[in-house]
Amino acid sequence: MAVTTQQLIRYKKDGRPIVALTAWDYLIARTIDQAGADLVMVGDSLAMVALGYSTTLPLTLDEIIHHAKAVRRGVERALLVVDLPFMSYQESSKQAMRSAGRILKTTGAAAVKLEGGYPEMAETVARLVQAGIAVMGHVGLTPQSVHQLGGFRKQGKSAEAAERILTEAIALEQAGAFAIVLEHIPDQLALQITQKLMIPTIGIGAGPHCDGLSDPHWSI
Repeated sequence: MAVTTQQLIRYKKDGRPIVALTAWDYLIARTIDQAGADLVMVGDSLAMVALGYSTTLPLTLDEIIHHAKAVRRGVERALLVVDLPFMSYQESSKQAMRSAGRILKTTGAAAVKLEGGYPEMAETVARLVQAGIAVMGHVGLTPQSVHQLGGFRKQGKSAEAAERILTEAIALEQAGAFAIVLEHIPDQLALQITQKLMIPTIGIGAGPHCDGLSDPHWSI
């Protein structure tokens, strides 16, 4: 039986760990799906690990759709989530709707993921959810903001930064996100967010306390 967004939320409620892995081609997708992964993400990190770019920024919507189609053919059970590439959604909620709609219609994915939880992005998430699009959030280290952040550095180390990340996570849940990626933040902050939210947290370099763990794609 295929994994659904609601099933992942039930897993959190029941205390069942969630396995989330990234894939960018058919073989990897087939392997991890048959191994029992609950969530398969076509992350924009494929720009670096599969296409040779130095950051995720150059990745286009066409490129991620190409890879997502291959991953879809390898996934039968896991929930498939596809990243919205840099500048395919930040301009406006209408732009995000077009990009997300194109991904879902052409790849067969179940959901999209976008970065950030600031007020305008939370509003975009709410609009997508209202339109029937399942959305995963992403806070902490957001690779599409790598130059603004000064590199792939751990986020949320100060009290002020930690409070901002917590606030963004709460805003994304309230906007209707079904899960949130917590990337490269302190273990205790990840624990605080995980305990605060009713939706699952997927940790990427965020310690052992998240509801699910994924494979890290950042470097320090």
